[in-house]
Amino acid sequence: MTQSLFRLLLIVTLVATAGCGLFRDKDADVRDPSETAARLFERSNYLVESGSYTAGIAGFETLIAIYPFSEQARQAQLTLMYAYWRDGQPEMAVISADNFMLENPTHPRVDYALYIKGLARFPKDRGPLERLFRVNLNKRPPGEILSSFNTFAQLLQQHPNSAYVDDARQRMIYLRNRLAAHEVTVANFYLERDAHVAAINRARYILENYQETPSIVPALRIMAKAYENLDMPELAEDTRRIIAANAAEDRRPGKVAQRP
Repeated sequence: MTQSLFRLLLIVTLVATAGCGLFRDKDADVRDPSETAARLFERSNYLVESGSYTAGIAGFETLIAIYPFSEQARQAQLTLMYAYWRDGQPEMAVISADNFMLENPTHPRVDYALYIKGLARFPKDRGPLERLFRVNLNKRPPGEILSSFNTFAQLLQQHPNSAYVDDARQRMIYLRNRLAAHEVTVANFYLERDAHVAAINRARYILENYQETPSIVPALRIMAKAYENLDMPELAEDTRRIIAANAAEDRRPGKVAQRP
């Protein structure tokens, strides 16, 4: 059975159960659209909470399509973006979050939509095959990392009192470290190909933009090596002194006494 046919059967089943009395409430008037919408929301929400994300998504999509102006549809949008994310559909989670914010710019849960959007762009850890082949994630384009970082930054700026601020801030630290590590990878790429000026410029960019990250010392080492290869021993030695001075002053990575 194809996935599209499976989703269609789910939709038909959910609509039928909602219309026929989902929880067998004999006193409910199932002909009332708001009552049917409420039943469909409750059933779909139950499925998502139970981990049946595909079925829950089908129910919420049906609810929004049939009752687009109901209060349940608005609530469904919020849970739907979460279900997309948990179901491994990050693009749909981002689209759903963007649509919600566009249609409800003053809604009190806009911060949640931003948070889910940031999570949907948040990079995944290495999978089994990536660990097996020792894939260096820092070589990958940082587009999604930057998008996630910027989304969390928007959350902190626009909703500083949000319940999701603390988690977003911690994720931003991780993302910033990943962005800096990517820049080190690029600088090393230039160094290995004897593009020493480009390597120095990239290393300097790290020093200027990614203070207090573990990538500072590697960037300084790249810079020192590039100066040495360019036959600039004084600058190379100055850079090495900065590395030594910072190691002596503070064992925490990321603190630079001065830039060469």
